[in-house]
Amino acid sequence: MSKIHLVFGGRVKDPQGLDFEDLSQIDVVGFYEDYKSAEKAWRGAAQRTVDDAEMKYVVVHLHKLLEPELG
Repeated sequence: MSKIHLVFGGRVKDPQGLDFEDLSQIDVVGFYEDYKSAEKAWRGAAQRTVDDAEMKYVVVHLHKLLEPELG
């Protein structure tokens, strides 16, 4: 199985948390086969919103959720 990574972001209630305000407004940046590509996409999205403290982008390791025993 590929190591699938998801990059997404949106407005959060607290900049230090992951409680997104409106799930219908989530910005899905994309799915990536490796962490390096996902990190590059995350950096680009995060840098576009650097002046907005309430916007947060994250990388989710979907492969770890789908098959946790593989790490």
